[in-house]
Amino acid sequence: MSIKHPIIAVTGSSGAGTSTITRTFVRIFEREGVNAAVVEGDAFHAFDRAEMRRRIAEEAARGNHHFSHFGPEANLVDELENLFRSYSESGTGRTRHYLHDVEEAAKYGGEPGTFTPWEPLPENTDLLFYEGLHGGLVTETHDMARFVDLLIGVVPIINLEWIQKLWRDRSERGYSTEAVTDTILRRMPDYVRYICPQFSRTHVNFQRIPVVDTSNPFIARDVPTADESLVVIRFANPRGIDFPYLLNMIADSFMSRANTLVIPGGKMELAMQLIFTPFVWRLMERRQRVMGVL
Repeated sequence: MSIKHPIIAVTGSSGAGTSTITRTFVRIFEREGVNAAVVEGDAFHAFDRAEMRRRIAEEAARGNHHFSHFGPEANLVDELENLFRSYSESGTGRTRHYLHDVEEAAKYGGEPGTFTPWEPLPENTDLLFYEGLHGGLVTETHDMARFVDLLIGVVPIINLEWIQKLWRDRSERGYSTEAVTDTILRRMPDYVRYICPQFSRTHVNFQRIPVVDTSNPFIARDVPTADESLVVIRFANPRGIDFPYLLNMIADSFMSRANTLVIPGGKMELAMQLIFTPFVWRLMERRQRVMGVL
């Protein structure tokens, strides 16, 4: 953690909805005049799309049918930890972009499924914002969570997470249901071992729960809408959270535990704005005070 160079990290698996929180934070940064360095977790995959397919086939031939991006072996975990360490110490680091589709490839002048060259972060940023798989990863040799000032988990219930991934990969990336299902099954051991434990290290978790039948996610024709969902928001430390204010501002919300707020799904972005804007204020006030601005 760093007062001068704070880090906010959003962690969650592929298809969980982390991009929604990223968009909300970008709006907060723009409104509050915060100059943030935004980093995508996919930039730290170890292999491009073609090489990853080859590695998966090689591992399967060796009897390992669970090689996935969820595990450290398929990611540049050293690079990610170095980025967090470097930024927390000096506000510097480097990143790149993974080009998911034709649109991103055209924007950066590359091919879909490849990376742009490494480049330094912009200078003189106020904080680092990371969104990806491993913002709170802790292993025997790595500890990302120790550098993060605000760690947020995005965790739909598992059937909804699968529906969201199936829908995205089929509609946006052209994958078949069978291909996406194979990916889900292949990732499961790494999901349990490396993704789930991060949510016990987060400061705030958002878990979307549908109130419609999602019993068989593999035949779902659409993703449950926000109005067909509730969102459970769990605070690791409720001290300083103004729950009466949140309950008053978010219609039809209620407390299910002393540290847990439940809201209608359609109010999720409003809740994030209300919850995280004061967090950003506090991070910036601490930073300005130690930098001699206040």
